[in-house]
Amino acid sequence: MLDIARNNAATEPASADDPMPAGHNGGPPLEEEHTPEWGHGGIGNYFYWKAAHRAAWHNPSPGIVAFRIQKAERLGLSYEEYTLEILERGRHLQIEDVERIAEIKRARVRRAVHQRS
Repeated sequence: MLDIARNNAATEPASADDPMPAGHNGGPPLEEEHTPEWGHGGIGNYFYWKAAHRAAWHNPSPGIVAFRIQKAERLGLSYEEYTLEILERGRHLQIEDVERIAEIKRARVRRAVHQRS
């Protein structure tokens, strides 16, 4: 049998200037490593935290939302800031919590400046 040397045009670059071989569809390289949504570290408690976050921010009843909005406006905070304070500290802010409210407002200013940079 004769050995015939075949030139496979599908695997060779069309020219030295074009590094992609003919027939390449221009898709992403397959060599890139997949990064899972929990990052490169171990999975740890990722799914527990994800479920807890989803449950914490799950839509509360309209009455609770209205109460939180009213209370947040009275304190000069946004709904998200007020709700996050409840979730983090486990207590509702009061008018007497002047220091904590001022700290939240300072953090708001820092976040705004940081986002503009």
